[in-house]
Amino acid sequence: MKLAKRGAQAALLLSFAGLLAMTACTKVSTPASPQATAAPSTLQAVLQRGTLRVGDCLTFAPFGFYDKNGQPDGYDVDLAKELAKEMGVKLEVVNTTSANRIPNLQTSKVDVVFCNFTRNLERAKVIEFTTPYVVASEALLVKKSSGIKSIKDMSNRTIATVKGSTNGDEVRALNMAVKIQEYDSSQAAILAVKQGQADAMIEDNNFLAYQAKLDPDLTVTDEALVPLEYNAFGVKAGDQAWLNYLNLFLFNINASKLNAQLYKKWFGVDPHYSLNPQF
Repeated sequence: MKLAKRGAQAALLLSFAGLLAMTACTKVSTPASPQATAAPSTLQAVLQRGTLRVGDCLTFAPFGFYDKNGQPDGYDVDLAKELAKEMGVKLEVVNTTSANRIPNLQTSKVDVVFCNFTRNLERAKVIEFTTPYVVASEALLVKKSSGIKSIKDMSNRTIATVKGSTNGDEVRALNMAVKIQEYDSSQAAILAVKQGQADAMIEDNNFLAYQAKLDPDLTVTDEALVPLEYNAFGVKAGDQAWLNYLNLFLFNINASKLNAQLYKKWFGVDPHYSLNPQF
């Protein structure tokens, strides 16, 4: 009987040992950590690639344009050069329009967009914005001979806007009897005013002041048609590391006055509006 009992105990021990062995060999799935599943940041992609791709509107002088040698130049381009220098990478400026700023970010054709990008809640649903780097209001660019002094003189006339910009919506919000004509670029809208195809162009007042400086037949109305617009860099949604880096870059160039120096270089005056409004 004792031998039988000992045999049963031994069999039981062997069975238990086998169960332990099977348990040790079985892989137990654990939830992946957020860091393991998160997409790599654009910041790391740029550093690894060695090239920063900046979307800039190169038909929007002095923010962005091609110089006489066919190279990108302007206020935004100078800022892009400073950012690339800080990151220790090469700069690639990708010519961008108002209409494809957001699609280019969403499809990763560019890493960041500088193109006179006004922050608003509708755009913030699909992309993210840095802190502002330049502020403006809006006015009208008209011929001096037109007799137009303000938006009040635009009843039953034509205003040129750029496709993909917020300007058309702002004109509609005025509830005036005006015709809105959209163009593919700022230069096309300006040409429409010069050739009499449009009576005025609505755009940021600092951009218009530069255009009037280039052409003595043009002038800018002395008014602020909308509340101040805070323009920023646009980045793909959900990339907090890249957003943090760009915000720190902007803090540094504002604190050092470099941004203000570049603004005066291109517009001939000091920035008119504060980047940090007093509420």
